Amino acid sequence: MLAYLVRRILIGLLTLVLITFVVYALIRNMPGTPLTYQLGETDPSRKIRPEDLERMKRAYGLDKPWYVAYFQWMGNLLRGDLGRSLSRKQAVSVLIGERIGPTLLLSATSLILAYLLSVPLGLYASVRNGTYDERIISTLLYMLYSLPSFVAALFLLSVFAMQLAGTPFELPLFGMYSDHFRELPFFGKVLDIMRHMFLPVLCYTYGSLAYFCRFVKSNMLEVIRQDYIRTARAKGVPPTRVVVVHAFRNTLIPFVTLVGLTLPGLLSGSVILEQIFAWPGMGRLFFEAITERDYPTIMGLVLMFSVLTLLGQLLADILYAVVDPRVTYS
Repeated sequence: MLAYLVRRILIGLLTLVLITFVVYALIRNMPGTPLTYQLGETDPSRKIRPEDLERMKRAYGLDKPWYVAYFQWMGNLLRGDLGRSLSRKQAVSVLIGERIGPTLLLSATSLILAYLLSVPLGLYASVRNGTYDERIISTLLYMLYSLPSFVAALFLLSVFAMQLAGTPFELPLFGMYSDHFRELPFFGKVLDIMRHMFLPVLCYTYGSLAYFCRFVKSNMLEVIRQDYIRTARAKGVPPTRVVVVHAFRNTLIPFVTLVGLTLPGLLSGSVILEQIFAWPGMGRLFFEAITERDYPTIMGLVLMFSVLTLLGQLLADILYAVVDPRVTYS
């Protein structure tokens, strides 16, 4: 196992270097630069002297070829420095740290709800396959899965923030806090945050719930047809034990792949939903950084997402050996 982990870590480091190299080349060759973005916000009647322009290029690191700038960024990274945001004048690590909490609050809540609901629903649908109630559940799940989250977000906002305004069911239109948040007691602050995150979490969750439930059901139906399940039933094993202990454990083998791949999604956020709800998360930061051509912030976020993706794949491989004794990495 140790040799396998060392080999995977070395391959992951090489993959990480290639990813960051390609992404840095792409963002440096995008139309526009941080300098043009900053100049676009200044007074158009103001004339910029050539020497001031050159000084600004040096300040933004635009006076070097992109590949030289990449290796300079990599050298700073090896010293633990992600650089400073060009548009916000903050350390990238501090900027990312401020946005992790709000994103994790939404994504972790959504993921926990999706797993807690999808597993029993998937098991129930597989046991009741072909019945009237199972067809109703499957139809509803198909409808939820086909509904874009941004459409649902706009619809829910129009209902709960506008049509139900002034009623006990009214929910905030955007943001994470109310204007009087600092004046509230502790439990009042918790309730205020919960009211603000209800609609974003709902939009985050329903699509994942539908997908996970269908995933569990399709794998369970395949496992239930196996010979050892028929043997267990013939020996008089109770139906609940057959489904939960014998069948579902083998369903976990492909399910852990899904668990590993959801790790990057915990911190990546959702660009569209965070924009709609004005939620101060990672997805919104990524969108703003690309718009502003904020190279250090983009690279810091890409590095974090890439590391999480590689760790998620490694975690899925390790979980294979946990749920399936036949898998070994010795």
